[in-house]
Amino acid sequence: MVNEVVEEPGVMQVRDHAARQKRRAHDRGLLLIGLFKLAKSILFFGVGVGAVHLLHKDIGDVVMRIAVALKFDPESRFVALLLDKANLIDAHRLKLISLATFGYSVVALTEGVGLVLEKVWAEYLTLCLTISFLPWELYELVRTPNWFRLSLMLINLAVLAYLVWLLRRKKPQDLPHP
Repeated sequence: MVNEVVEEPGVMQVRDHAARQKRRAHDRGLLLIGLFKLAKSILFFGVGVGAVHLLHKDIGDVVMRIAVALKFDPESRFVALLLDKANLIDAHRLKLISLATFGYSVVALTEGVGLVLEKVWAEYLTLCLTISFLPWELYELVRTPNWFRLSLMLINLAVLAYLVWLLRRKKPQDLPHP
């Protein structure tokens, strides 16, 4: 351990080199997961804003305008399917969608900020939330298997494994006391 003594007018400070290095070194895994959670927060916030924007509008008309703008054939089966699904969404359902996406955005923001700041509570929160979504993801993967769902499941399993490894590696004396 290398200590350096710095004298300033009227103040003597002892700086521990190892402590400075520890403060500078961030856990890249937590940073990556935290940034991913922050990106999810932004995405879900945008979905919530979009749902609120669609309130009191003809969703079928919006779908048709988007389909035409993207050069889809308005008479195609795909556009017809989208219009059928859009007609199932009423104002009440849009309010529920916006409320749920805003809520999830807040949770993801909390996780992301906590992980970027390397807070232990955020690691436990992310661990619990990841575990809680796994049964639903597994059900969806078995019901309709595709590469996207498989990728999401594998990413969440990797996050789960990393957080378990990280939390088991930490010793109780290393954890900050509240």
